[in-house]
Amino acid sequence: MSLSNTARNVTAVVHRDSLNIAIIKNVVTVFLCISINYVNGVLVHTFGKHQVLNMNSRYILYIHMVINDIILMTLFTLLQVLSYIVFTLNISFCMFLLMIGIVASLNNPLTLAAMAIECYIAICFPLRHIQICTVKKAYAVIGLTWVIGTLSVLADLFVTLATESMEFLHSRVFCFPKNVFRHPSLTEKSNITNIVLMVIVWITLFYTYFRIIFAAKTATADVRKARNTLLLHGFQLILCMLTYVYGLTLEGLTYLFPSGTLAIRFTVSILFHVLPRLISPVIYGLRDKTFRKFLQRYRLVCL
Repeated sequence: MSLSNTARNVTAVVHRDSLNIAIIKNVVTVFLCISINYVNGVLVHTFGKHQVLNMNSRYILYIHMVINDIILMTLFTLLQVLSYIVFTLNISFCMFLLMIGIVASLNNPLTLAAMAIECYIAICFPLRHIQICTVKKAYAVIGLTWVIGTLSVLADLFVTLATESMEFLHSRVFCFPKNVFRHPSLTEKSNITNIVLMVIVWITLFYTYFRIIFAAKTATADVRKARNTLLLHGFQLILCMLTYVYGLTLEGLTYLFPSGTLAIRFTVSILFHVLPRLISPVIYGLRDKTFRKFLQRYRLVCL
C-alpha cells in the first residue's frame, strides 16, 4: 500500500482474529452499543417530552453531549463491525465517518466548558442567571462548537485532497485516522488543536470551581452540589482526553507486546471509547433529581 505521493511502498502485517473470537468481540461491542444508546436515547426522549427540561439551558447543553455520545458510540461500533466483515473501507466513505466522529469528539470538551460556566453563573450570579443563560444562547453555544469542530476537520479534508493522489482517494484502507489523514502536518495540527482545546477547557473548569468556592459565603446545598458537579465535569474531561491519547497508547502497548496486538486493540478501544459513553449518563442524567424524576417512569432508576 502506498504511504505517500512518492513510489515508496511497504508491506503491512495483517492480524486477524479467529471466527469465534471475532464473533465474541463483536457481540460484546454491539451489546454495549445498544445498551448505552438505549439509555441515552431515553434521556433524549425524556428531554424532548418535558418543557421544564427543554427550556433550561443546562439540560440543553447536557443533551447535546448525550447526542454526541450516541454518534460516537454508533460510529465506533459500525467501524469495528465493518472491520471484521470487510476489513478495509473505501477512503471516501471512511473519511466521511471519521470526520463526523472527530467533530463529535471535539464537541464534548467544549460542551463541558459551557456547562461549567452555566453552573458558575447559576451560583455566583443567581439573579442574572435567567437573563444570561437563555435557551437561544445555549443553542448558539452548541452551534459554535459544531463550527469549531467542522473547521478543524475541513482543514484535514482540504490538505488530504491537495496532497494525495486520486488513486489513493479511490483506494481502500483499514479505517483509522492515520491511514486516511496521512500528511505529517495534520498530525501536528491535531496535536496542537487538542492541547489548546484541553488547556482552555481545564482553565475554564478550574476558574469556575475556585470562583464558586471563594464567592460562596455559606456552604449551602446548592453550592456543595455545584462544587461536586464541577468535579464531575473534571472527571468527565479526563475521560474525554482518553480519546486523544488512544493512538499513542495503542502504539506503545503494541510495541511492548507485539504478540497481543488484537487483544490490545480491542481492550484499549473499549476502555477509551466505550467507558466514557457508559459513565456519562450515570454522572449527569441519573444523578440529577429533575431528570431522575422523569426517568423513573421508564424504569431506568430505582424508586
